[in-house]
Amino acid sequence: MPTAFDSYELGGKRLANRIVMAPMTRSRAYGPGAGATELMATYYAQRAGAGLIVTEGTQPSVVGQGYPDTPGLHSAEQVAAWRKVTDAVHGAGGVIFAQIMHTGRIGHPSLLPDGLHPVAPSAVPAKGQIYTHEGPKDFVTPRELTEAEIGRTVDDFAAAARNAIAAGFDGVELHGANGYLIQQFLAPNSNRRTDAWGGSAEGRIRFAAEVATAVAGAIGGQRVGLRLSPGNPYNDIAEDDVEETYGALMARLVPLDLAYLHLVEGADRDLTRRLRKDWPGALILNPFTHPAPTGPDALDLVEDGTADMIAFGSMFLANPDLPARLAVGGPYNTPDPAAFFGGDHRGYTDYPALT
Repeated sequence: MPTAFDSYELGGKRLANRIVMAPMTRSRAYGPGAGATELMATYYAQRAGAGLIVTEGTQPSVVGQGYPDTPGLHSAEQVAAWRKVTDAVHGAGGVIFAQIMHTGRIGHPSLLPDGLHPVAPSAVPAKGQIYTHEGPKDFVTPRELTEAEIGRTVDDFAAAARNAIAAGFDGVELHGANGYLIQQFLAPNSNRRTDAWGGSAEGRIRFAAEVATAVAGAIGGQRVGLRLSPGNPYNDIAEDDVEETYGALMARLVPLDLAYLHLVEGADRDLTRRLRKDWPGALILNPFTHPAPTGPDALDLVEDGTADMIAFGSMFLANPDLPARLAVGGPYNTPDPAAFFGGDHRGYTDYPALT
């Protein structure tokens, strides 16, 4: 059986190992134009020992931004800024995919310019609050996308993917998890449309399927991954027909020959196994370990065939050289969620790698 330290062929790239750095919002695009910064280049290059790095969520359009100081991939300036990051990672021997994330209703007008307002499949606000430069604010009622705007949003994802390749990324990951726009279309509590983009499971999966199809057409399916979190209630999502919805989605996605499916697991390991059975390609698993972060024990999930690769989140924040530490059993710096989410929202000071 393979181990997490074996190499892996993914989308024409030979990964050094099967340990993935999960996408994590860092809010470090401080400069004008929501561009990547030198700090971000240093941060990702420090973690190039991962078999695959997936970046923080990167908005495909101005209105797709839902958090302060998150980067975009919708302007020439942003493409040039990201090139510094990809050059740094490749120079350190790494492979890096850009995660494309439209937050939909998870946002606030104060984060958007020119009078823009968060959009969603339906005018249904999420319960809860969003972090802004002025502090936490209640989610607002989003504006329902028109059918023409849905088409333009699909095009925005494809354009961002082309920009990612121009910026030197090895591929992109579409964020269809954690209650953002793609999952808002999938979930019946946030998608109350009665047209062809809502209603039945077939209608609700249409946006996810068309985004994946458009992006695969733009850059090639083998450079595209998709992140999903079936049944995850994060950001006020309620999915009561997980089997039907995600089964139908798998059927639409399989012919696209995507690079991978990245599954954010809930408490139901049986669901993970069923989805793996339906998915013939590579499976990255962000395993359910709540309340603890994903730890070394998760590596066994590669050996027993549950997944092809394992994604680590906060452990990579605290341990930039995590694969090397996992290989020798530590030592590990302890992730500090308070440091990540508190203060000025910039998160950890990057630890130096231990020798």
